[in-house]
Amino acid sequence: MNPLLILAIGMLIVIGGILLLRLHAFLALLLGAVVVAGLTGRQQLFASAIASASVPIVAVSAAGGLDVRPGKGRALIAGTTYLVVDGVLSHDAVEVIIAGPRTSAGVHHVRLAGGVPAGVEHSRASLAHATLVDQARSEAALSVGRRVATGFGDIVGGIGIVIALAAIIGECMMRSGAADRIVWSIRRLLGDAYAPQAFVASGFVLCIPMFFDTVFYLMLPLAKTLRRQTGRHWVLYVLCVVAGATMAHALVPPTPGPLMVISELGVNMGLMMVGGIIVGSIAATAGYLYAVWADRRWDAPLPEEEAGSTHRLETDQSSWPPLAVAILPILLPVILISGSSLLDLYPAGSVPPAWTAYLRFWGDKNVALVVSAALALAMLWWARRGTLRDLSRTTQDALSSAGVIILIIAAGGAFGAALKQTGIATTLTDLMPAAKVALLPLSFLITSTIRIAQGSATVAMITAVGIVAPIVAAGDLGYHPLYVALAIGCGSKPIPWMNDSGFWIISRMSGFSEVQTLRTASAMMSLMGVVGLAVTMLGSWLVPLV
Repeated sequence: MNPLLILAIGMLIVIGGILLLRLHAFLALLLGAVVVAGLTGRQQLFASAIASASVPIVAVSAAGGLDVRPGKGRALIAGTTYLVVDGVLSHDAVEVIIAGPRTSAGVHHVRLAGGVPAGVEHSRASLAHATLVDQARSEAALSVGRRVATGFGDIVGGIGIVIALAAIIGECMMRSGAADRIVWSIRRLLGDAYAPQAFVASGFVLCIPMFFDTVFYLMLPLAKTLRRQTGRHWVLYVLCVVAGATMAHALVPPTPGPLMVISELGVNMGLMMVGGIIVGSIAATAGYLYAVWADRRWDAPLPEEEAGSTHRLETDQSSWPPLAVAILPILLPVILISGSSLLDLYPAGSVPPAWTAYLRFWGDKNVALVVSAALALAMLWWARRGTLRDLSRTTQDALSSAGVIILIIAAGGAFGAALKQTGIATTLTDLMPAAKVALLPLSFLITSTIRIAQGSATVAMITAVGIVAPIVAAGDLGYHPLYVALAIGCGSKPIPWMNDSGFWIISRMSGFSEVQTLRTASAMMSLMGVVGLAVTMLGSWLVPLV
């Protein structure tokens, strides 16, 4: 069956299941994965497995050799016998002799010991080792259930631990007062005159380990207190909280959406952290400017049930941990993981082996988050003088929420793996313009369309990366896949409306009407997404990282 038709059916099942049948996102994605896998023929499975690891033949050269484009981990070995494949075996074995260096376009010229076999001019032909061909045959023979389970398990193995630990860190920071300490410290540093900027910065920092709704619930009482003191700027305060939190939620791991995206695209977590912070900060700044403009144009009162209340935010800081301790569970994994990522920028052997081993161990995302979670638990115990039972209860609550997210993301991984096996990468690549930079706005639009259709930003990112990842793996983009991950994250911002749970959280907690929420928070998030895409595309041109 045509891969585009399979894609359309799969998307219809996922989005229709969520919107029309009111299925949980986990069930909708899993059902979509099963149907897509069932519609994929064995020949498509074989061709997909070959394409994922073979060396594509670009052209037959005038000198009687081949021009090939080896991808990462697909280098040809001189004197080794390969099979010529084009989705089906052509039964030609050739011995490769490397003839020239790689060109600026990433193309190698190779000579063949026995000459070029007939039929190699086929545009889908590639060189594959015999063991790869045998492995592809085995994968094509797997059952639907086994293929779906494999895709599901691969994602759980890659990100399940990180999401669970991040949930523990966020819960501990909220219960220990560390999150409050960060918010109040930034406010004290900037002063009440700069409270909106403090809200943007606090929301951005806190949403790295915490979920958006938790950060919004945490910071809104402080915004209400300032609104009562100043008598104005309620729209500004609310939007500033949203601006910082929502961009970190979409771009900076270990939040679930970006974590899933980089896992599928093969992007280093430390690199995504740095890139997400840069792009997210610029986009959040644009959101702040829109919030200032919107606050001047529209006013809104406090929610009715709060307008006459004498309630004040709890400001007893005696049990809060010091700022240096409070922010450590956030900073430590960023430092450790980014430090490990820096090793990739140095030539092999230039860093002493002992340092390399040290940084690789402590910079592993799982190890770094384990250390951070241990610190967060110790901080909670110290701040609240709790018992081991209290720590156990906190961990249980955190893992309960994380478990649902892990299941949704793993189901999305199974859906993406099933789509990849259809050969969708080749079909979409043929339809794309020659300029691979077009993949960035395409990724943005795919994610935005799914977000608008079904509401959840995380589900939109999970679904979109399943479509885009095979294209990234199939060709030379001319820039690092990091930029595709950032484009997907930015694409999850437009346009939140009534089918998005976050829309109702903002609306009900702030007292905004639906129309007010659309023209303030929804418009601001859409603007931030577009600005983030523009920054991402500019970065791919100025600093391609390849």
